Amino acid sequence: MARNIEIKARIVSVEALRPLAAAVADRGPESIDQDDTFFACPQGRLKLRVFANGMGELIFYQRDDTAGPKASFYLRTPVPDPDGLRETLAHAYGVTGRVRKQRILFLAGRTRIHLDRVAHLGDFAELEVVLSDEEDTASGIAEAHALMHRLGIAEDALIETAYVDLLAGLTAPTDA
Repeated sequence: MARNIEIKARIVSVEALRPLAAAVADRGPESIDQDDTFFACPQGRLKLRVFANGMGELIFYQRDDTAGPKASFYLRTPVPDPDGLRETLAHAYGVTGRVRKQRILFLAGRTRIHLDRVAHLGDFAELEVVLSDEEDTASGIAEAHALMHRLGIAEDALIETAYVDLLAGLTAPTDA
């Protein structure tokens, strides 16, 4: 399985962070509209990502829900008929949530910098430091911390969970 070190943080705005991301990036920006449908999966998370061009990818990943830089293990499979696969997976496993976002992607060396505007949640930044097969996580964690510093992302802005979990919290019943 592929691995990366990941952080996710709330930010004031995509527009405010965009010039800082551009200053550290080698490539980008690339604008990407994404529609992610999550399915019940006891071993991790399973999502079907659909792009504006109608293509998609099925992504399985495992990641701890902690605020700091954390390892994420993932598999991605291209999907030529995402709408058909969504219907099949929904019947087989059940839909647990859906996340729609506008993403601006920058690449800084081996790190993907995502500036995300998530429907119903607001603006976020994600860093994904891609690790080689034999690499330990320490160097990726150090790289994530260094980029956080360069981008002005404070430790207290980090969030623990996935967007789908944050959205579920908005619709969860409250105790009165």
